[in-house]
Amino acid sequence: MRVFVDTSAFLAVLDAGDLNHSKAAQSWEKLILSEEPLICHNYILVETLALIQSRFGMKAVRVFNDDVVPLISIEWIDEVIHKAATSALIAASKRKLSFVDCVSFEVMRQLGVEVIFAFDSHFAKQGFRCIP
Repeated sequence: MRVFVDTSAFLAVLDAGDLNHSKAAQSWEKLILSEEPLICHNYILVETLALIQSRFGMKAVRVFNDDVVPLISIEWIDEVIHKAATSALIAASKRKLSFVDCVSFEVMRQLGVEVIFAFDSHFAKQGFRCIP
């Protein structure tokens, strides 16, 4: 089973002050030990790196880049997926739905990935199974 990883999960794992940190750390450890293939896309990396840099500084960016990113298979977003996600975002017309999430929905569907490690209710609403 392949597992997609969202920014919300990365941040919850890394931030001991996050309300979901305990659950996230336990889930992350189980995923790593199970050797399930972990996937995300480059827009998630951009979003995650920007938030880590802003909240925790460059040392945390280095740790994420050196210790976490090598564990993840990265899908690179092309023009087709970008445009499909833009259309989905506009069609949904929901202010709280992020563009990066719409990209994730498209990538997950294209890859046939049904499970996501996330703390974002939008994924469950789209029919994906969320961990934890």
